[in-house]
Amino acid sequence: MDFRVAVGLLCSATFACVSQAPVVARRPPNIVLIVADDLGWGELGCYGQQKIRTPRIDALAREGMRFTQFYSGAPVCAPSRCALLTGLHAGHMAVRDNVEIQPEGQMALPDASVTLAELLRERGYATGCFGKWGLGAPGSEGAPNAQGFEQFFGYLCQRQAHDYYPDHLWRNGQRVELDGAQYSHDRIAEEALAFVREHARQPFLLYVPFTIPHLALQVPEDSLAEYRGMWEDPPYDGRKGYRAHPTPRAAYAAMVTRMDRDVGRIVDLLGELGLGDDTLVLFTSDNGPTYDRLGGSDSSFFDSAAGLRGLKGSVYEGGLRVPLVARWPGCIAAGVESAHVAAFWDVLPTLLELAGGATPTGVDGLSFAPTLLARGAQTQHEALYWELGSYGGQQALRAGDWKAVRRDLAKGVDALQLYDLARDPGEAHDVASEHPELVESMRARLSAVRVEHPAFPLFRAK
Repeated sequence: MDFRVAVGLLCSATFACVSQAPVVARRPPNIVLIVADDLGWGELGCYGQQKIRTPRIDALAREGMRFTQFYSGAPVCAPSRCALLTGLHAGHMAVRDNVEIQPEGQMALPDASVTLAELLRERGYATGCFGKWGLGAPGSEGAPNAQGFEQFFGYLCQRQAHDYYPDHLWRNGQRVELDGAQYSHDRIAEEALAFVREHARQPFLLYVPFTIPHLALQVPEDSLAEYRGMWEDPPYDGRKGYRAHPTPRAAYAAMVTRMDRDVGRIVDLLGELGLGDDTLVLFTSDNGPTYDRLGGSDSSFFDSAAGLRGLKGSVYEGGLRVPLVARWPGCIAAGVESAHVAAFWDVLPTLLELAGGATPTGVDGLSFAPTLLARGAQTQHEALYWELGSYGGQQALRAGDWKAVRRDLAKGVDALQLYDLARDPGEAHDVASEHPELVESMRARLSAVRVEHPAFPLFRAK
């Protein structure tokens, strides 16, 4: 018997799921973790979107749990994914910003890092990643196959992922030549579906970091037709980056709906294979939506941040707060909304607990499995922390409903802004002057929570 199958059978003897129904013995769940790229939390119907259709993700929310105070690991791609896979927040993790490597790739996740994929493989899980990686160049120690994923297909480099009709992708360290006529998202979705079919008889982790809706605006005609002519849609001329498009609003909406369709295809396949009740499906986004007009995008038109301040690259709520929808029939009650405050670094301990494992020492995350399963006491964070050296140098810390923000650190600015998220979720009113003692406390915590990283200084003078 395959070792992984044997471990899975051993775990199934002891794992139980608690819901409204009686306790039922179950095997460790399959895990499908889908991460959109630059999707604002207001761009899904289940979070209030009115223009873009997302029926399949909305269905996941109706059939499971929708989180209203869930946060990404960082306001840009690479560090957010680092937090997701390692369980560390930005003050401790190895990759704290986007760092380009030429000719292809980003700064490598170190070999010493312990990832979710590595930990689940130890518990008998098959592991596959399909989409955008962004944590290491080809052949580096940060490549997905060196970080616990048995199978990988997609973009290793975030910069290369700006084109949906590339001349190559990567499969398990090997360059796959393409003719430039294939829509990469479709290829990635097919590979993800094939992984599910291949590993239907054993527990698996399917990590799908889709590239949609990150720019450029490119989508096949069969999706674009649904939205063309629906609104006034001035053409984008390409002068603010990426590719020109004659109907940019329609293209953006069509891209999101196409991704939603493929989320549905994954869920449907789980049902066809009899795996629906044995699979936890999570859907989220790596950070907030992108800037108005960059590459033809229009976050204001779609209300992509749903009234929150800031966009991608900002440690205000709009750059960090992201959707999280979780579905696991029979284990997660249907139609539940949760205000539990959690972040990307909580995903690793959560999934390990659900797989029957223990949280490794040294991680920053706290399992929110008790919230998902409505079982036991949920441990709360004393504070959540973010930092980003780019975009002027930024820090943020949320403690309860209080949010501290520091900006322009690279310019020597020392001011600390303070917001009461309970009364002011849009961070419109800085109340620092009204709470001087709290300001000093938050300032001290911002210093104490992080470890200096030589590659990512926050306070360098320009």
